[in-house]
Amino acid sequence: MNPPTTPTKAEGTAAASGPITPSQVRRVARLARLDISEAELEAVRGSLASVLGYIDRIRSLDLAGVSPLTHASAAGNRLDRDEPGETLTAEQVRAMAPAMDGPFVVVPKVVGGGGEGSA
Repeated sequence: MNPPTTPTKAEGTAAASGPITPSQVRRVARLARLDISEAELEAVRGSLASVLGYIDRIRSLDLAGVSPLTHASAAGNRLDRDEPGETLTAEQVRAMAPAMDGPFVVVPKVVGGGGEGSA
């Protein structure tokens, strides 16, 4: 079986459900927390359509009898012993911290917004 190739613009540029609408691109961008300008919308729409077209091509492959792949290589997990090592002193942590609030290290909020670059 030959490996799949990247679809050209003429083939597989839309998902099986039809062309991607600008509102779908905006929704995906919002979910991915990407700020897509109106000027970038068509280019992103084309790129997303190409990716979805490629996924459709992969879905069309006959994979009967092919075992699922659980790892990209035959190497197993590295299982080192869980032994305590050297730890940092409170002074070392305070010296590396971007900001402190009493005994606490202040870091930007990353879950639920409020951090830098949140939409």
